[in-house]
Order: sequence, then C-alpha cells, then structure tokens
Amino acid sequence: MELFDTCKESGHEQIVFCNNNDVGLRAIIGIHNTVLGPALGGTRMWPYENEEEALRDALRLSRGMTYKAAVAGLNLGGGKAVIIGDPRKDKSEALFRAFGRFIDTLNGRYITAEDVGIDVNDMEFIFQETENVVGVHQAHGGSGDPSPYTAFGSIQGMKAALQKVFGDEDLAHRSFAVQGTGHVGLHLVKQLREAGAKVFVCDIMEDSLAEAVELGAEAVGTDEIYDLDVDVFAPSALGAVINEETLPRLKCKIVAGPANNQLANDEAGNELERRDILYAPDYAVNAGGLMNVSIEFEGWNHERALRMTRAIYYNVSRIFKIADRDGIPTWQAADRMAEERIATLGKLKLPFMGKPHRFPGRNKH
Repeated sequence: MELFDTCKESGHEQIVFCNNNDVGLRAIIGIHNTVLGPALGGTRMWPYENEEEALRDALRLSRGMTYKAAVAGLNLGGGKAVIIGDPRKDKSEALFRAFGRFIDTLNGRYITAEDVGIDVNDMEFIFQETENVVGVHQAHGGSGDPSPYTAFGSIQGMKAALQKVFGDEDLAHRSFAVQGTGHVGLHLVKQLREAGAKVFVCDIMEDSLAEAVELGAEAVGTDEIYDLDVDVFAPSALGAVINEETLPRLKCKIVAGPANNQLANDEAGNELERRDILYAPDYAVNAGGLMNVSIEFEGWNHERALRMTRAIYYNVSRIFKIADRDGIPTWQAADRMAEERIATLGKLKLPFMGKPHRFPGRNKH
C-alpha cells in the first residue's frame, strides 16, 4: 500500500501508528478531516489478519465518522482507532494505558470512545492517561452507555421516513423487522413496543432474543427476517445486509435502522431506489450515540441528550429533500449534505490543530 497515495485518495489528514513492544500494543489512529472540529470516533480491538487490513479498517471507519458528524450538525471531525489484537485474551491495563498516552500526544486532535471489542473497563484505563475520551462512566461526569440514545435517535430517523412514505409518523400503526437484539437493538425494540408498534426480531444470541420476546416482540429466524411483509426493515447488527441476495426478498417500504454500513455497496442503494424502497442512510439514522457523547464537551445531562438526538428527524428529512431536489438516491444525498456542510464551513476555518478540552463535571478520582 502506497500510504501517501492512499491518504490523497481517501482525503485523510493524518495516520498515527502506535507501537509499544513491552505491552504488546499495535494500534492505528486515522484522522480523516478536522475542518469542523476535533476528530471523534471510537477505538475498536480486533484480531486483524494483517496490518494492511487493520489500516484499511481505520481509514474506512474514520472517513465514515467525518460524514456522520457533518450530517448530524456537530462541530466535530472524523477519526477512528484500531488496536490489533484479540479482545478475548490480549487486553491488559498496561496496553490501554499505553494507548491512552499516544492519544494524549495528539493534543486533542483525536478524541476516542468505545467501539467493537472495547468496554467501559478498558476506557477507564485510557481515561487515566488522557482527557480526550468520551463515553466514560457517569461517575466521572461522562454520559455512560450510549445505546438508549442511539436507539432513540434511530426512531427519529424512522419517523422521518414514515412521514415521507405514509404521510404520518404513527409508530403504533406500523410493523418493524428488527435484525439484531444487541445493546442498541434491544433498546430499539423496547421503545417501539412502548409506542405500540408490531415488532418482529431475530438474533443468533438466544438470551437477548428472549428479552425482546418478553417485551412483546415476535421472534423469527435469522434468514426469515428478510422475507417479512413489514413497513420497516431495521438492520441493527451486522453491516452489508442489503446486498444482491437479500434485495429481491425485501417486502418493506422503508429500510431504516442503527447498524453501520448497511449497504454492501453503492449499487445496493441504487437498487433500493429502483424498487421504490426508501432508504434512510445509516450514518444519519444512528448518529444518536455520537450526539450523546459530544455533549460531554459542555457538560452532559439526559434532557440535553434527548433534545439533541431529536434533530435526527430533521436531518433525515433534509436528506430526503436533497434527494428529491437533485434527483439522486438517498445514500448519495446524505454524502452530498455532509460534503456541502464541510465545504461551506471549511471556508471559515482551518483544520483543527489541537488544544486542551474542558469537560465540566469531570472527576477522575
């Protein structure tokens, strides 16, 4: 891989390689764009096959965070970090504290949070070495688990799509197929059921599936979920679930859910358009978690988080308007909305070069 050519093609500002042989740390931080503000994005730990695979993941994910923050209307850029290792056996206090020190050297250009393979205990170790962490426990003045806000924001996106297709936002008269009942999916099911919606669910984990059934959802097979005649198909787990194999099976009118990277490729988004299935772009719909942790810059509280995540309704509605205005698919309209905001505000400010952040209410001890 030619690194500078890769950065030029992807638009990345900076790639940081972090190595500490004594503790077994091998990590990559991708800072994609800081025109709107410091790069914020989670750290994931994964047993990548090789270093190039890890680098490509860091580049892909950090670029996605730029677009998510821009569409969400946040004054944040996009970044992401990956730690090469097996989260089931390679974790240690020393590893995460060493990683925290690397983050601290960036002087606030990159702010991290939880992602795949990382939990709140790991973040506690990172937090001991740097202030540039969000999503820490509420005991430290953080926002804690972002899952309820990601789910709440996803419902706002769903309502915008329902309004577009059916002319109303009434969840109680609609049916939903929720694919995945993990942390976010389960909160999504709970909020949909509280609104009186008919909900079908699937998951490979029987315990979380059982919890969804207790909430009043109907369980179906993991393959059967694609064939249901529902109003909304809500991917809430794996990515690339909208692909050439599943597309012909969908009977829904809307695809909207909290999973990342739902489209296997751009052509899948185009095919949804041809089939008259409205796609609510994933990174606009699932921005509630990012919005929630961003509030820590000002001092987090529950009401402020709910107020901010309600804006997802208007963000998704605007994407639909751009799609209609320009005659393009909604996935492309979301990208255009993000790029227009970055280009406009980029005329006013230079890339964010780092400065100490203030986190009201923070207490490490």
